[in-house]
Amino acid sequence: MAIDLEQYPELETFIQDMHSRHGFAESDLRYWFGQVQIRDDIIEAMKRPREALPWHEYRKQFVTKNHARLGQRFWRTNKAALDRAQAQYGVPPEIILAIIGIETQYGRNKGNYPVLDALTTLAFAYPPRSKFFRGELEQYLLLTEELKLDPLAVKGSYAGAVGLPQFIPSSYRHYAVDFDNDNKRDLLSSAADSIGSVGKYFKSHGWQAGEPIVDDTQLEGSHHIWFANLGIKPKLALKHFISYGIFPTSANNPELRAALFELEKESGPFYLFGYNNFYVITRYNHSKNYAMAVVELSELIKYQQETGRK
Repeated sequence: MAIDLEQYPELETFIQDMHSRHGFAESDLRYWFGQVQIRDDIIEAMKRPREALPWHEYRKQFVTKNHARLGQRFWRTNKAALDRAQAQYGVPPEIILAIIGIETQYGRNKGNYPVLDALTTLAFAYPPRSKFFRGELEQYLLLTEELKLDPLAVKGSYAGAVGLPQFIPSSYRHYAVDFDNDNKRDLLSSAADSIGSVGKYFKSHGWQAGEPIVDDTQLEGSHHIWFANLGIKPKLALKHFISYGIFPTSANNPELRAALFELEKESGPFYLFGYNNFYVITRYNHSKNYAMAVVELSELIKYQQETGRK
């Protein structure tokens, strides 16, 4: 059932605001929102994100030979754009490939939710994050105006993300690039624009070319449990962890900043060091499960690419 504007007075305020601040015609806004449906399935999906699964269950959905095989194929088709993105932004091809693979299986599943339905539902019928999604709804309408798109026609995820890399509207407006030089920033269908945009997003959030992402640990004592509760942002130098019996297995620079985080295997918890570049991946999706899936899928794609395996 289409939305009843009288039941959502805050939407009326939003319409007036979009008209006064951005010059949208009230008639257009009322027409668009008159077609919108408030969808319970979107709210339910927000309450049960896949990222909340234990790591060993989440991993099975994304770190697969099929995802890696599709990634290899996408790499072959888009090698020039991936090489250029690495040269320009410092982000390796396999990382960009893992992002697009996890998000949409390289464009095969870009989402079937009308974006205007999703963002309106979350902005006005999902109080826990209504402020955030009202901002994204505003950004979405501005984006469709810039791209000359029908706001009712675009489809995406249940959270309003769009395109091959599943950018939310604010990220699309701020980080999307025209990487194929056709005078359009087209994340809905352009692989090159999507590749360049992911590269720019990572570079803008602090990606450091050639730096490590994660590291295994060797543990002595029980201090790791306390350190794992400090958050995912790398704040402490490795030498501090080492002094408490938490050792990296690869990194040899004691001044390198790291965070310790926990994931769940079927057999129980295990602990890893996350460095700056791991934290950057979590700026794309704040879940450590997501970031670790990106790391492992990227490693699988690179391994199969280098060895010629499928």
